[in-house]
Amino acid sequence: MAKNILELEGKIIEALKNVFDPEIPINIYDLGLIYNIDVDNNKNVIIKMTLTAPNCPMVDDMLSDIYVKVGAISEVNKVDVKLTFDPPWDQSMLSDEAKLELGLL
Repeated sequence: MAKNILELEGKIIEALKNVFDPEIPINIYDLGLIYNIDVDNNKNVIIKMTLTAPNCPMVDDMLSDIYVKVGAISEVNKVDVKLTFDPPWDQSMLSDEAKLELGLL
């Protein structure tokens, strides 16, 4: 079962890499907005994430995109996204790929 969960987490990460912050041309996974992905034995997915700014005007669009793309994975039963601002996002959370894309490396 653990192997199946790990494979599913990999598919979830790939789906999240296809969700973009509309204001920054980088996917939300490489932006460092995803803090945790939890998959239970019933294949319910809880994604803990943050935003680049608490008052992000595009939050509804991003959340909708997450629900659609992660929910489209056949093995996923249910998707729940929890927003948090602790710790607050900063540029140190960017992946090396994102830093390179933004010219920060």
